Amino acid sequence: MPHVTYLGFPRIGRRRELKRALESHWKGETSASDLLATAASLRQRHWQLAREAGADSVPVNDFSLYDHVLDAAVAVDAIPARYRDLHDRAPLAAYFAMARGHQDGTFDLRALEMTKWFDTNYHYLVPELHAGQLFRARPEKAVAEYREAVAAGHAARPVLLGPVTFLLLSKTVDGSHPLGLLDALLPAWLDLVDALAAEGTAWIQVDEPALALDLDVGTRDAFRRVYDALAARSSAKILLATYFGALDGNLGLAASLPVAGLHVDLARASAQLHAVLDALPDGRVLSAGLVDGRNVWLSDPEAILPRLEALTERVPSDRLWIAPSCSLLHVPIDASDEKQLPGELNQWLSFARQKIGELRLYADAAAGSAEAANALVRQNDIVARRLASPEVVRSAVRARARGLTPQFSQRRSGYAHRAAVQRDRFGLPPLPTTTIGSFPQTLELRTARAAFRAGKLDEIAYDTVLRDEVRRAVRFQEDAGIDVLVHGEPERNDMVEYFGEQLEGYAFTKYGWVQSYGSRCVKPPIIYGDVARPAAMTVAWSSYAQSLTTKPMKGMLTGPVTMLQWSFVRDDLPRADVCRQIALALRDEVHDLERAGIGIVQIDEPALREGLPLRRADWDAYLDWAVEAFRITAGGTSDATQVHTHMCYSEFNDIIEAVAAMDADVISIETSRSRMELLEAFTRFQYPNGIGPGVYDIHSPRVPAQAEMADLLARALQVLAPEQLWVNPDCGLKTRGWKEVGEALTGMVAVARAARERLVQPA
Repeated sequence: MPHVTYLGFPRIGRRRELKRALESHWKGETSASDLLATAASLRQRHWQLAREAGADSVPVNDFSLYDHVLDAAVAVDAIPARYRDLHDRAPLAAYFAMARGHQDGTFDLRALEMTKWFDTNYHYLVPELHAGQLFRARPEKAVAEYREAVAAGHAARPVLLGPVTFLLLSKTVDGSHPLGLLDALLPAWLDLVDALAAEGTAWIQVDEPALALDLDVGTRDAFRRVYDALAARSSAKILLATYFGALDGNLGLAASLPVAGLHVDLARASAQLHAVLDALPDGRVLSAGLVDGRNVWLSDPEAILPRLEALTERVPSDRLWIAPSCSLLHVPIDASDEKQLPGELNQWLSFARQKIGELRLYADAAAGSAEAANALVRQNDIVARRLASPEVVRSAVRARARGLTPQFSQRRSGYAHRAAVQRDRFGLPPLPTTTIGSFPQTLELRTARAAFRAGKLDEIAYDTVLRDEVRRAVRFQEDAGIDVLVHGEPERNDMVEYFGEQLEGYAFTKYGWVQSYGSRCVKPPIIYGDVARPAAMTVAWSSYAQSLTTKPMKGMLTGPVTMLQWSFVRDDLPRADVCRQIALALRDEVHDLERAGIGIVQIDEPALREGLPLRRADWDAYLDWAVEAFRITAGGTSDATQVHTHMCYSEFNDIIEAVAAMDADVISIETSRSRMELLEAFTRFQYPNGIGPGVYDIHSPRVPAQAEMADLLARALQVLAPEQLWVNPDCGLKTRGWKEVGEALTGMVAVARAARERLVQPA
């Protein structure tokens, strides 16, 4: 019978218990021991849940208090020098300082940079290294969690991030190549393996998702060096785990490495099955990622069973493992909690617990269980009903999408002409200041929203609360001297959920939380049917906010690619087609805002880069439809309407031509943590449109000094024309408090005004 397992589990808890414990600890309300006790309780609960669902073994050390890549850095003592003093005094405080920054009477520490984990919406902390870096093993966390699981009676498998992927995900502050540190890193990393092997573990899972990327000769050689050294030094059985795509040209490399087992993704890359079977050496364990670890749909037995049959024909049962395609970190925990979904949708879903249960059924069916086979027949009927449901297919939406022409994606004039028209309309000063959209979501506001949703606060009273918050945000911005205002978005719980709740074809869970980073959780919408907009979504609030001020007010929308990427997307229609449907719905909203007199519309696309396929050969096709979707949304607006967009942590070198092709009048980007390094792509490309590089890192609770923001703005002015440059924070401010926001934005405006004065002084 195939062995059922999984590569990792959601950490945050069924009811976001870890989030609450973290935030309570950060506020000083609970001790470190309280936090660690909550973490231990969650680990025990999750291991037991997986075993009850049908797992034969459980991974350990996949749990993290903030981020597994940060954990991997700490495990080899890759702690930057600026955190050392704090680490010597308080290791946990230093850990969180690396993640979030730290500011008190003794320390003022910037956080590490943060970026997307491959093409997911999970953010990891970027390890900060330098030539000559010294490493040493810190195996305590991994060993302790392995001991916990064994003591609880589980067959446990420690998980380590592989050294090659770790280095490729890292950044060197001196410009040296991270792989140049492999010889220094490898002894410490092997010491981690030795420490775990000494505990008697049967298997160690080593995650090397970089094997799904295009690799150069040097990186391939690095893989061989690592695993040859590991085989020569340790007798531990290694499960080499790859995921997020096909091995393709790296299959021969992966199969040649001297490891005991190989995990491959057969959900995203089912076509590689037979090539993997042909390449797999005799005696090697194959872990087959049969069900999709990144989406929420019940798997289709008609697709899975033939793959399982091919596997069982070629791989002896004692060497066949079946698992999700990747860690279950990317899905919620339990779909059985969702009782309020429309129609049959609750029957169509499979979260972490259900996915392990599905794998149990497939394993039992492969072993000849009639009961399991019958259960899969019933599952097949459910999948077939979903694909034929009238809730899924809407003929009017399909017809409109078929009618798209190139004209839909065009502005009326080129950027140079639009910029002149917009200068006349708005009369903004040089270096205009603005924010990205949201203002602090206070406890009072969140309490009012919860009471309204629970029926304890009526609509009139809730509307009064929201209007008060909009007035507060507008008044603050005017007092601070900000040039282009936002209404603060108090009515929005989430930048995707808010819109999805007003669109047909979207559904929302009650407990479907997924970790984005640290304590930040999102509840991704589920796109289950064709998407349409029944009515205006934002016009009333933007119009009300504009009525409170004579300054320009931005209308705020989430763009079509981000609406797609940050949702669980239907798997019965190409993603490009779903994105075009969303773009048409948002286009209607843009035009309604324009007719209501809103002269600036921001269409946020923070997820454009994360959707980029892992293989360069697939980039052009994705970027073509992604850019087209943005342009459909903005298309047809007047030259006097200024279109902004915002993008989060992105490697713009990869996509600068596509960003330019979007033709937004102004783009704002996150650059404060990288000290404006991300501007390099825009300057080398000579990006012609407006740019707002962030000068204030909102992901950290620290308030930047004016001198710090002035330095960042000066760096931007060295490479951008002043007439291009806007001044703004890195991102929205919803997670911050009013006190820190007030100090930071007032400082930001002062910095912009001082720079503005210098610009107009005679040479």
